Amino acid sequence: MLKITNLQKTFNPGTVNEKVALKGLDLTLKDGDFVTVIGGNGAGKSTMLNAIAGVWKPDFGTIEIDGVNVTYMPEHKRAQYLGRVFQDPMKGTAPDMEIVENLSIAARRGTKRKLIWGIKKAEREQYKELLATLGLGLETRLTTKVGLLSGGQRQAITLLMASLQRPKLLLLDEHTAALDPKTAAKVLELTDKIVQENELTTLMITHNMRDAIEHGNRLIMMHEGNIVVDVEGEEKKKLTVEDLLGLFAKASGKEFANDRAILS
Repeated sequence: MLKITNLQKTFNPGTVNEKVALKGLDLTLKDGDFVTVIGGNGAGKSTMLNAIAGVWKPDFGTIEIDGVNVTYMPEHKRAQYLGRVFQDPMKGTAPDMEIVENLSIAARRGTKRKLIWGIKKAEREQYKELLATLGLGLETRLTTKVGLLSGGQRQAITLLMASLQRPKLLLLDEHTAALDPKTAAKVLELTDKIVQENELTTLMITHNMRDAIEHGNRLIMMHEGNIVVDVEGEEKKKLTVEDLLGLFAKASGKEFANDRAILS
């Protein structure tokens, strides 16, 4: 479903601020894979995600989604293949619009628009049912403006919106990092539910080692623009944080130096 081959990216080349972000990255995701991604600051996690999303073009290499080469496809065109949830709960929704309006926009994504009455009664009932599955009581607040909701509620709605059209690939960019621990746990629970029910191929960046171990069927760890640890299946299920730190040290020759990830 996703194939990245020899992906390279350098920011500000030839200047004092030159930063090599990706060094010939290779990654393949099978249909239905749920891959968690962890690494220290500057490891290349967000650069990889933004390259997949088309935020910037790579210097070299290719990106394929479901067999389609999207390497140089404009961001707005490749959006048809992707769903994305950002770290900031303020992104991904229209805060001045109602919950039902946000869901309607997501449901119509990529379709031709007509001058007809916006949201039909049948659609409202459908959205009520979808919101009820979140278990947050939002099904009774269809006309509430999204900007009035809590961060966790907004992320839950964004998750729902990102998965409505069953994208080829769901990108989760530290989508629980700005939430308190209890709310983050709830959003991750919803993430697992939505990913499993829709059989979505998913790439989730997280700063939390325990979350990276507990969620998904595969875990990759990045360092200095490349993947240094890649575990899946039974091996991943048996992992502990200590095991992960050991694998990182063995693969990179360095101690993992990200207090935020370790302390989390």
